[in-house]
Amino acid sequence: MVLAGVAGTARAACEAEPAAALIDPETRLALPAGAPRTVALTLDACSGGTDMRILETLVALSLPATIFATARWMARNAAALDLLRAHRALFGIEDHGARHVPAVLGTGRAYGLAVAGTLDAVRAEVGGGAQAIAAAGFAAPRWYRGATALYSPGAIAVIEGMGFSVAGYSLNGDDGASLDATATARRISAARSGDVILAHVNHPERAAGAGVAAGVAALHRAGVVFVRLDRAQTVTGACRRRGGATA
Repeated sequence: MVLAGVAGTARAACEAEPAAALIDPETRLALPAGAPRTVALTLDACSGGTDMRILETLVALSLPATIFATARWMARNAAALDLLRAHRALFGIEDHGARHVPAVLGTGRAYGLAVAGTLDAVRAEVGGGAQAIAAAGFAAPRWYRGATALYSPGAIAVIEGMGFSVAGYSLNGDDGASLDATATARRISAARSGDVILAHVNHPERAAGAGVAAGVAALHRAGVVFVRLDRAQTVTGACRRRGGATA
């Protein structure tokens, strides 16, 4: 059985990093000896629409997943929220922020997005996302994943100080929904036991979503167990540095 909880924190894992670094903490499942091959599928819902190819596959196969939703995505996707409410046992809804702003201090951009810049802006982004989730009728989120999954060390300290665990990942399934269906399916179907898979559910116009659906279906056929982050024991692993300044 996988028990809920977090072993260690992103702040502790990355405390040696310089303040100017951009970091990308790794999160994995902590599985007991002899556990079956088990993964956690996490789906970012940043903005835009909803890829029903993914959600319908998960519902049809009864596969749990964790949705990291922004307030702006929730404001534009009422039908998807109805589906998530109708399947509360399958889907955990966690915080992806209010406006999809990277939790990065200073100036510049991260993957083309203007960064938060200040700790007050990080607090507003995290708090605004959590408030939107509660207002939509879901349980209070316990996890936060910032836009781009990049963080300044000081921002991580603030996020964890607000009571959230920072949700990293160990397998990037779709490269921001930029991969084709074949490459996405290949990556996801090769997930190792303990992987926290990152993919996206907000780009129905892209081919990657078909690959996410195919990849999780392949894992299901292989007998892989799926768990939600809020029902899993996790561990924060490597603190991956992504450079000292935004691009």
